[in-house]
Amino acid sequence: ADELSHSLKVSMFVGEFFQENHRGRFYGKAQNLMRKVVEQYQMAFRSVDILLLPTVPMKPQPIPPPDCSTSLYIQRAFEMIGNTAPFNATGFPVMSVPCGLSEGLPIGMSLVAPHYGEMVIYQAAHAFEQSGDWRGF
Repeated sequence: ADELSHSLKVSMFVGEFFQENHRGRFYGKAQNLMRKVVEQYQMAFRSVDILLLPTVPMKPQPIPPPDCSTSLYIQRAFEMIGNTAPFNATGFPVMSVPCGLSEGLPIGMSLVAPHYGEMVIYQAAHAFEQSGDWRGF
């Protein structure tokens, strides 16, 4: 348990709390909502081969120091998942590719493809890599 991050521990405790107090009610609702999210992404993929978006919805942030408060650590962790969590939940393949720097810290772009579309992601990532050194973009 000492090797688990604070944010993972909090997520596990919250999950356990909801399971004990609400059974699977909210989980079931979330699963039903995810079906609708999947449908919307599938509609988007009818007109495009790949989606490109920032990996995180903010400029790069330094990792909090080891002695920071638990609340700051957890806040930073959850601030960064807004653009990644939907694909974890829907199963669409996604790859984060470094595409530049901001104040010396890397910026990532996420390449998202339809289900079973990993090859399209690999091709797009390779084409981007061939276009130049991302550190200079």
